[in-house]
Amino acid sequence: MVKTEGTLKNIFMTVSLLMAGLFSIAAASETYLLNPGDQLEVSVWNEETLQRTITVLPDGMISFPLVGHLQAAGKNAAEVEAVITSKLDSFIADPEVNVTVTNTRGNVVFVVGKVLKPGPVAMIQSTTVMQALAMSGGLNEFAGGNSIKIIRRSDTATGAQETILKVRYSDLEKGSDLSSNHLLNAGDVIVVP
Repeated sequence: MVKTEGTLKNIFMTVSLLMAGLFSIAAASETYLLNPGDQLEVSVWNEETLQRTITVLPDGMISFPLVGHLQAAGKNAAEVEAVITSKLDSFIADPEVNVTVTNTRGNVVFVVGKVLKPGPVAMIQSTTVMQALAMSGGLNEFAGGNSIKIIRRSDTATGAQETILKVRYSDLEKGSDLSSNHLLNAGDVIVVP
């Protein structure tokens, strides 16, 4: 009986951990904010003509039948779902709308300059400067590691200016000061002189 009780306890703990993992994945998908280039699957239950794969346009907009154009960039999937549902409500009784993010290709930063592999870096999770530089193959031998800059454009809808964040690579490499290991936003440009 004791062995069975221990086995049941292990099974319960395993199931609990799996459920916690599933809830954290669901929570992460609810907090992911859409970017231009991301792809969405939009469907309305029992309405086959209202099922579309949509790419968020460079201006952050999407369009959907009967709804028209709406801002998607900067919103999560649940917010887009709510807007589509409210706009379809005048055409369809109690519409059941589902919006799923199927591709996050808009969630990229760009690394330019003296790295081994310059270009876009896809962020599949929260990414820091050091991680993006590592994904770019690291600095080449001529790089000015303590002169690295991040160019960050604020909200383009409000016309906000670009911000420059400085990175001291030698401090990051030594682990002496991690304050310049900035968390990156989609669209950031890392310049390695």
